[in-house]
Order: sequence, then structure tokens, then C-alpha cells
Amino acid sequence: MDAFRLLTRSTKFKSATPATESAARLPSAGKAANPQLFRTEEGEKLELAQSNKKRKRAPVANNEDGDDAPELDFFNSNKRSAPAATEKSTAKPDQQQASAQDDGSDDEEAMDEVQRRTILNSHKIKVTDLRDLDEIQSQPAPAKDSKKKKKKSKQEEAPTLSKKEMKRARRIYPQPLLSFKELRSKYKISSRLAANVAEQGFTVPTEVQLGTLPIMLGGSSIATENQAEPDLLVVAPTGSGKTLSFLIPAINKIVRHHHTKPDEHGISAVVVAPTKELASQIVNEGRKLVAGTGVKITLMKKGMRVVEQDEEGDANVLDEESEGSDESDQEEESKPKKAENKSPLTKSDILLVNSLSANQTKPLGKLPLVRSLVLDEADVLMDPLFRDQTLDIWRSCVHPDLRVSLWSATMGSNIEDLTRSTIKERLENLGQNSDKLYPLVRLVVGLKDSAVPNIDHRLVYAATEQGKLLGLRQLLRPTAAAANDIRLRPPFLIFTQTIPRAIALHSELKYDIPAEAGGSSRIAVLHSDLSDIQRSEIMRDFRKGEIWILVTTDVLARGLDLRGLNGVVNYDIPNSAAVYVHRVGRTGRAGREGGIAVTYYTKEDIPYVKSIANVIDASEKLRGTDGKKSIQKWLLESLPDLSKKDKQELKKHGVKARQVSKNLGKDENEKGSRAARISTKSGYERRMENRKRGAIAASRNRKAEGGAVGNESDGSWDGLDD
Repeated sequence: MDAFRLLTRSTKFKSATPATESAARLPSAGKAANPQLFRTEEGEKLELAQSNKKRKRAPVANNEDGDDAPELDFFNSNKRSAPAATEKSTAKPDQQQASAQDDGSDDEEAMDEVQRRTILNSHKIKVTDLRDLDEIQSQPAPAKDSKKKKKKSKQEEAPTLSKKEMKRARRIYPQPLLSFKELRSKYKISSRLAANVAEQGFTVPTEVQLGTLPIMLGGSSIATENQAEPDLLVVAPTGSGKTLSFLIPAINKIVRHHHTKPDEHGISAVVVAPTKELASQIVNEGRKLVAGTGVKITLMKKGMRVVEQDEEGDANVLDEESEGSDESDQEEESKPKKAENKSPLTKSDILLVNSLSANQTKPLGKLPLVRSLVLDEADVLMDPLFRDQTLDIWRSCVHPDLRVSLWSATMGSNIEDLTRSTIKERLENLGQNSDKLYPLVRLVVGLKDSAVPNIDHRLVYAATEQGKLLGLRQLLRPTAAAANDIRLRPPFLIFTQTIPRAIALHSELKYDIPAEAGGSSRIAVLHSDLSDIQRSEIMRDFRKGEIWILVTTDVLARGLDLRGLNGVVNYDIPNSAAVYVHRVGRTGRAGREGGIAVTYYTKEDIPYVKSIANVIDASEKLRGTDGKKSIQKWLLESLPDLSKKDKQELKKHGVKARQVSKNLGKDENEKGSRAARISTKSGYERRMENRKRGAIAASRNRKAEGGAVGNESDGSWDGLDD
């Protein structure tokens, strides 16, 4: 089968959409391309009114083509003489477009609070100031109506506020970004950066871009004096465009710094990602945006030196896992440290760091020029298992104007408290006054910690491990399934709980695809025990369509943008609801519909299903399935609740039936491994096979013993044989 043809039909859109409009839904094809998952008609009308209002203010004199006039930017024509305007109107189209990008729109009318609130609410965007109420109320507030002043006076008289009143006091409504053209006209980003964004086909921002870009570009009312950007916590669905949201401000800040201080070069931004695959993906996306801007983006590798030598004379490098064998590691350890110091200093502006490694990493050393720190998938980076590595990188950034942003689809309240305490601790270590903190802002898109609503979720009870494998084989052979069964076409991902289970499942499915369709080459397994070269080759073949089915662990559960992915199969139930959100988020990217998420569970998994069922139920409510739900009310009521202790144990170790504990005896581990074995063979068939093997081994032993007895001699003379 042709891989290109397979990937081109990998997504399914609504039946009401004509075939001629399918191309317009691609991510690089305009307004319909963006994942506006929560947009309402009221918000669209207001956005259209705002855009029309701006266009009416542009002079259209001496222009016969009225349709093309709104595409040109004449907002600054009142600052120029009339001949200059006529010369611009008679210029070539390419020159007009270039001048339209360079011209600003300083005289554009800003939206009032009611309009901003309407647009943000229509996209289900909530922006909250996480500072204390005393700090927020001390800031000068704009004049309001008399009724609101009366409410304020009542609140001042009351000693305490209710939870609702505290939430309302912290809610803020920044200026939204209605079009990517405003990045150049209103926020004055680099012209080359704006051109690179336009070349990628981005025109209308997604929800997370609509809310975060104005805040991070310094043109928001959230900022304190001097209109500086705040520290930011962002919770947005998977596949909603978070990478573009933090790359554009970071690149623009570096370009401005190069213009103001051309002699000062060095690492100005650090982006931390949990996996090497995600870090490589961010680098590839960043290189498209930095083309022609003079900004260089680099992926951190083993032995790379990013700062000058410290006072002790040792170069500061980040030791990641080696791609070679143990022999190469021993050779590197035998080399003196001076050989490492001879590595050249990395000349880069943006550094991508993969902080999650098996061994503890050495600190980066002091990075005095870093002004932007981005933590992608922050809930994993702030997990206790990897928190020390992340905080070491954070503390290495010693610039007083450092701004940090944390991004994820799932983020608990403990991350907010940890972020606030880390910011204060860092300022105290630098000798600065912690009372003068920049605001810490949280932006949430949609329901917090929820899956995107454009995915079809299926929760399937398989009873046993053999039932799960049989159900998975039905997905590989959809023609053999019944009419009402799940239909899932490759390519798709299969997630397991542990690396041994991923390897065993790959061995079991290796020959399920016919040879004429590619055979075993169409199925692969990827996990953290493989080398970086092997992982890169597998991901390259999977993106090219040469691999159709990829068995993996949670190493690929976060951040990866696999646009041609038709579905996700949770062969083993996720360790938490957050892991489920990230796993199923590999499909349904950029607002695409037709993605399927299948989750199998057995009788051992029943205590852990309710949290996942709640996520599915919330996603279906957002989607509006008109009563057709995969999670019925009786199922939610009958599933048991999990205690907090059990949730923590599940998050750390997974389902007990599939884990091998060091504390258990050998017989108990063998019994548990037999119960969780990935195979379709029954116990009777395995006993017969074991008996057959035992009989063959006993026969060989008897023959060996008989031969040994026949060859034995006591040394006496037996005479000659006749």
C-alpha cells in the first residue's frame, strides 16, 4: 500500500463539510485550519465587527479594486502627506504588501473590557492573576460605574471575601490577538519573524495563541509599569499550538536585544522539554521561525559546553545518556577532564535542554544572559522524580529580568505554589527585593486537565490479558470485526505500562501484518532503553509512513505532533487521568476530527478506571454528542473511588498486576508475571508445551547419561572382542 495515500486519508472531517473545503481545514490553510475548539457565534460576530471597524478606518481613495483594499495597511496614512499616499497606492503589489507589514497601527482603538471579556469567554479562556489580593488591589484600577464602586466599598468593609469574590477579583481580561497580522502592526515584532510566521500559513490564532501572545509580547494591561511581560502558567489542550506561543515571544525578544546590543551575544533563552523526541521537534519548529533573523537555536547534547569555565576551572557541561556502548563510556571516563574542556563554546541564542535523564545531570553553571525560561510539559518537569534537575537549570539563570513560563495540558495547584516559591527564592538568592515581584498569571483554555473534545473515546472491557490481545488483533483486521465494532486504520500508537511489556507485545504482533503489505517492517517498538540513533530512525520512519503501528511506553505520550495519526490504543490503562489526557492527545491534533482513542481494561484495572471515565465524560459533554455517550451514568456510579494513597501508588508504579517488585519472592513474581503475560495461548496449551519440552530435555539427559555409562572403564583387561 502506498504510504502517501495512506497518510492523506488519515483524517476524517464532518460529513456536512463539502469535499472542496477539505483543503481549507489544513493547519496551513487559514482560519478553518486552526483548532478553534470552543469558539461561539457571539465571539465570531464580535471579532468580525472589530476587524471591519479597523478596515473602515483605512483610506480607500484612488483604489478601484475595493476587495483588495482591506488587505493593505494604510493606518499610518494620516502621518504622511497626500503625495506619499498616492505613491504608495501606485506601487507594485509586492511593495505594497511589504510596506503594509512594516507599517504600524498606533491609532487603532483598543477594545474595552466588555468586548475583551466577550471574546475571551467565547473561546473559553480564563486569565487569572495569582498574586495576593493586597498586591492586586494596590494597583491603580480604571474608573468604573457607580454600582461597581458601591460593590467595592462593601468589599472593603467586609473583613473576608468568599471564594467566588476572590476569583472575580483575580480575573483579568487582556487584549486578545484576533489575527497574526497584529503581531507586526500592533506589537511591532520583527518583520522577518512576521514573514516566517506568514510563510508557515498561520493567519488566525488558536485559543492559546489568542490569549498568551499579547501577554508575552508586553502589550497587555496585565503588565506592571514599563509594560513588561509577567511570569506565565498556561494550561491548554494538546495540539492547540503552545509551541508557537512561546517561540514567537522568545525569538522576538532576542532579535530586539541584538539590535540594541549587537556586541552582546550568548544564550538568551532556555527551553526545557521532558523527552528527546519533543526537544528535537521544538528545534525543528524553531528553525522555521528563526530563518533570516540571525537567531540560532540548538539542541543540547552530551559534552556540549554552554558557558565559560567557572572559578574551579571545570567546564560546565550537561552530561546526558551516551548513545554508544559501555566500552565507549569507560574510554570517556578514562580521559582527563582537560580533554572535555577543549570542546568549543556553543554559540547559540536559544538552547533546548532535555532535563529528564536516567542519571543526575550536572548543573549548567551560571547563564547571565538568559531572559526567557520555558518549561514545556511543566507538570512532568516539576514532578518530584525530576524536580531537582529542573530547578538546577532554573537557578542557573541569574539575570534579574528573567521571565519564566510553564506550559502543559495538565497542571495541578501544587505547580502554582512551587512556581511562586521558586521565583521568590531565586530573587532572594540574587539579593533582590522579593516584594516587587512581577505578576504571576495563569491562563486556562477550556476545562482544566481535560481531553480535546474532537476525539472519539472508547472504553472497552476485555476481562483478561488474552482478551486485550484478541481485541487489539481485531483492530489490525477491521474487516473481520462486526459492523458495530471499532474501526481504526493505521497509523496509530499502542501504549503499554512497562518496557518489557512493550517488547513482548511487539514480538506478539510482529507477523500479524501480511507480507504483501510490508510484514514485520510495518510494526516497531520504541522505548527509553534504545539508543538515540535507534529512536531517531524509528520516529523518522513513523513520520514518513513506513511504520504503521508503533508500540511504545509513556516516552511518546507528551508533546509530539503526529498530524497523520488516526488513533491511540491504551493497551495498558494509564497511571493517571493526566497521562490519559496526554496519551490520547497524540491524535486529534490541530482541531482535526476522526481521531479514536481506545482503552482496554481488565478485572484488575477496575479500581483505576473511574478517573479516566470522568475525563471521557467531560470531553463528550464539551463535544455535545446528543445523548450518544460511551460512558453511561450507571458505569460512573458503579465504578469504585480510589483513595489518595492508591492514586500516588498507581502514579509511581502502575497497576500492581503488571509490575515486578523487588520485595516479593521469586515464586510470587513468577505467578504475577504469568497472570500478566501477553499471549493468546491458554494455560492448557502452555502446560502441554512445557511437558513436551520437559520430555525432550529428559530424553536428551538419559541419552547423555547412557553414553557416559557405556564409556566408563575400571582399567581391567576385558580381552579382545570376537
